[in-house]
Amino acid sequence: MVLSQARVKRGVSGPAGVPLWTDSRPDMSRRPALPGSTSADVAIVGAGFTGLWTAYYLLQQDPDLKVVLLEREYAGFGASGRNGGWCSAIFPVSLERVRKLYSHHAALELQKAMNATVAEVGRVASAESFDCDFSPAGFVSLARSAAQLARARATVSGTEAFGVQGQWQLLDKEEAQARIHADGVLGALFTPHCALLDPDKLVRSLASWLEKHGARIFEDTAVTDFGKGFVRTERGTVDAKVVVRATEAFTPQFAAYRRHVAPLYSLVVATEPLPEELRRRLRLDSRMAFNDMRNLRIYAHPTADGRLVFGGRGAPYHFGSKVSSVFDVDAQIHSKIIDTMCEFFPELNGVGITHRWGGPLGVPRDWFPSIGYDRDAGMAWAGPYVGDGVATSNLAGRILRNLITGRGDELNDLPVVNHNSPRWEVEPLRWVGVNAGLRAATVADLEERLTGRPSRVSALLEKLTGAH
Repeated sequence: MVLSQARVKRGVSGPAGVPLWTDSRPDMSRRPALPGSTSADVAIVGAGFTGLWTAYYLLQQDPDLKVVLLEREYAGFGASGRNGGWCSAIFPVSLERVRKLYSHHAALELQKAMNATVAEVGRVASAESFDCDFSPAGFVSLARSAAQLARARATVSGTEAFGVQGQWQLLDKEEAQARIHADGVLGALFTPHCALLDPDKLVRSLASWLEKHGARIFEDTAVTDFGKGFVRTERGTVDAKVVVRATEAFTPQFAAYRRHVAPLYSLVVATEPLPEELRRRLRLDSRMAFNDMRNLRIYAHPTADGRLVFGGRGAPYHFGSKVSSVFDVDAQIHSKIIDTMCEFFPELNGVGITHRWGGPLGVPRDWFPSIGYDRDAGMAWAGPYVGDGVATSNLAGRILRNLITGRGDELNDLPVVNHNSPRWEVEPLRWVGVNAGLRAATVADLEERLTGRPSRVSALLEKLTGAH
């Protein structure tokens, strides 16, 4: 990430590490813990979006199912309540990589399903009267350098040639600045397949719906082990016909899955509510998601109450796949994110920052999410999503419903179903490799800044990982 080094005074009025979304909760009381051993038809380990959506669609299909969700902290504690509020059709692996691994048809069907998933989240929110600030205004990716503009043009032509018509629209400078009036804009990409939402409000709405329809959610209940027919906790054991692993970045904390997922941290800030006239001048009054086309991803959007949420990658991977609340705040990375925000919008230099937070997201070795079910073992799973899970977890919930209940559906043929990712290397190779990849993305942005051409380092990274 190429960052300006502007040094301005920035007061942080909110508690460090607490997401904007949960800080606005009217009630932070927790649900009771598991009171003792019990049984269920389906036991779900993890009460984030994957677990909640899976339970929602299972109970839609069969209201008589006994569904139990077990959560170490509280529903939405992980990435589901800490993300940047994008519900997008972005898939972390390029369509070309999907084609190479599966087929051209499979890649087209996957993108079609991802696009439809954004609409499906909105459909459910409307049908169930979920108050989650859902806003399907689309997503604009700004080109703010010659290299980024070249990549934008290549993205449109490549996607069209691949057969995904209308996925991206190329905007000229004036059209782009009419969407988001950031500094240095030369053009942009736009896609309608993205919505904004308040993730914690969606978590609370889903959890409330589930409890009204018979599901039991136990918080403050740490799972110590799970396998065929059981989930074990310090408070008792849940015997279940089906066990669903929905643990995302926390997966490596279970010994059997230590090398399945690498947790990477993404960090976010939120400003104080901005004056209406300033928001109108900067085009931050439209509830549109945006970023620019740098290699080390950033993401931003105006909230329903007039703030600007701005986040980015770049925090280091921690040895041994360690996850800790200590990593949710990193003064250096948060400062760089604020610098980048001010690089986009110099008029925000000195604006009040009310929240700084972060959290881990899960990354498989090939960056390819997996959703599956082993009927013989009674074990199902979904994720990780490489930071694009707000929408993909909904798709996962529908697929897991299908696989568990035996429901026929074209979604069951998508390449994510039973995809088998290779395992991460043992330490210290994992630590060296992951952090070298993060560093390479930063170097790629610097290379583009110096040369004005798309980065060769970035092209090599995409070739090695398939990520885009």
